[in-house]
Amino acid sequence: MPELPEVETVRKQLLRNLQYKTIKSINIIHNNVFENQDINEVKINIRNQTINDIKRRGKWLIFELDNYDLLSHLRMEGKYFYRKPNDKVEKHELVIFNIDDTFELRYKDTRKFGKMYLVNKDDLYKNSPLTKLGLEPWDDNLTINYLKDKYKNKKLPIKTVLLDQSIITGIGNIYADEILFLSKINPHKKCSELNDKELKLIIENTRNVLEKAIKEGGTTIRSYTSEEGVSGRFQNNLLVHKRENEKCFVCNNIIIRDKIGGRSTYYCNKCQK
Repeated sequence: MPELPEVETVRKQLLRNLQYKTIKSINIIHNNVFENQDINEVKINIRNQTINDIKRRGKWLIFELDNYDLLSHLRMEGKYFYRKPNDKVEKHELVIFNIDDTFELRYKDTRKFGKMYLVNKDDLYKNSPLTKLGLEPWDDNLTINYLKDKYKNKKLPIKTVLLDQSIITGIGNIYADEILFLSKINPHKKCSELNDKELKLIIENTRNVLEKAIKEGGTTIRSYTSEEGVSGRFQNNLLVHKRENEKCFVCNNIIIRDKIGGRSTYYCNKCQK
């Protein structure tokens, strides 16, 4: 579930507690978190590395260490918690970082979908996954012409294409619904049929929605929270997502739910003709 605003919220919280602290060692309980990597090498290479900064690219967290970068994707249910070294290891805690021998950063993931990669700093932007990502929402290169070029041969619904991380990175299901509602674009409309005005609205509302969500700490829906005891407040501002059979705030029409590309999609078929 976590989309760009949730990941950005996690990034800020982790940076506040971890910057300039040292990873003394790592306990990898579930090896598949580090996909296609030598676990013993990871354990050796990450030892005594300082966390100098934590950045974000799309939905990926980037822990900038001394000689390496640690990439972390939370997928559906990944969370980071702080624990004392002697605290019992709970179910679904998959990776445990010993921080300065004083506390532990534990990665918990009930679905085990999350992934981590420890990469050489020089290789960070040379290989996947980051090379597969599109533009950040605030990139100056995100223009009408950029979207026209990316969309021109696509016959898929705009809702589906907004979720394509290789075009604009960071947008997930929740915010795609909100962006299209504010842009007054029907989610079924083929992206190749969008005009310049609609493309401009998509760019503007992508930035506006995500900026507002970041300020509110993201959206807490179902079991996801960005940090223990922390709930995002943007769910209080959702205009269409998860509002099936409720009245549209603009026209009082009933919000409907469809499946588009296998994803639940909420919209007002009066505002978004």
